[in-house]
Amino acid sequence: MIYKLADNIVSPLGFTTEENYANVKNGVKGGALRTGTFGLPEPFWGSLLDWAAVEACVAKELSPAQTLTPFEKIMLLSANRAVQSAKIDPKSGDVLFVLSTTKGNVALLGESDGFEKDRVHLWRSAQILGEYFGNPNEVLVASNACISGVAAQLLAIDMMRTKGYRYAVVVGADVLSKFVVSGFQSFKALSPELCKPFDENRVGLNLGEAAATIVMAQVADETALPSGTIVWRGGGNRNDANHISGPSRTGEGLFNATTVAMRNIDANQISFICAHGTATRYNDDMESWAISRAGLSDVPTFSLKGYYGHTLGAAGVLECILSMCAVQDRQILPTVGHETYGVVQPMMVCSQLTPSDKPCFLKLISGFGGSNAAIAYERV
Repeated sequence: MIYKLADNIVSPLGFTTEENYANVKNGVKGGALRTGTFGLPEPFWGSLLDWAAVEACVAKELSPAQTLTPFEKIMLLSANRAVQSAKIDPKSGDVLFVLSTTKGNVALLGESDGFEKDRVHLWRSAQILGEYFGNPNEVLVASNACISGVAAQLLAIDMMRTKGYRYAVVVGADVLSKFVVSGFQSFKALSPELCKPFDENRVGLNLGEAAATIVMAQVADETALPSGTIVWRGGGNRNDANHISGPSRTGEGLFNATTVAMRNIDANQISFICAHGTATRYNDDMESWAISRAGLSDVPTFSLKGYYGHTLGAAGVLECILSMCAVQDRQILPTVGHETYGVVQPMMVCSQLTPSDKPCFLKLISGFGGSNAAIAYERV
């Protein structure tokens, strides 16, 4: 049995999981309208880290052998805090590291800032992660558009089950830059205001930067776990091969991934669905199709994008951690920004903090290239 041993979130809402969850429960939003940021002529709504605070934590907590980029700093800071909380030996061969990112050090393409050329590559980011912790295993990379964070968890779980790793450290991280923001601006995907997931008046997504880490562990006997422990129940990846920049508009891939994830849970015990909920026209409609086709229209569903924006490679990890906190707290989180129901198929969008004793949740996510993933966890 695979279960969550420890976690951490470094984001604009705090540098611990506890601080992040408390702020989300209190309705705190990390975004604001950014004007002139990264030298871009067009403003955008984004959630940016307090980099002075990041630098202070890095100076106090990390001892890198080399100068780090901003991406590497939050990657290592989050991973280090989670590993320390888990009280595991990262130098052990029983520990596997998996990195989820969509952009990594892509900002170095424009200006290398004195870093060696290979630092722009994701394989080098993975090496830096493994080298910092002295881990003897090859660090794996999951970089599959928006679904990377969930894909990384499924990859780690598969490796634990088939290769016998006792622990897996899944780190998701991405930072914003001129390259990233201008890319989304180029196809008019960004909202100039707080995003509105599943809303009739939604006009686009917000962006954010964060790092999040889950430490997973294996146990032979689930009954030995303390009450309240979060365990993995299932998950799947499906690609509908619809289009380079979007999933199928009728949700075939996400529907299939969801049904795979639900194989070992009772649908009546699902407390909530943590949706991708980007507040883009096609994504939100597609998710409503997939949720409806899976028979889950009556399950409360929320999006966290109004709090954090889309955190890219960190999204699937960060949003799973907050969902784990919510199911342990017996709460369903609200969808900030949602006001008027506006998707094509029936679904229950949760707009206020709501109690629930049901022990399971689903995390759904979709992305470029027609990629889709779903994962299920349960509070035991």
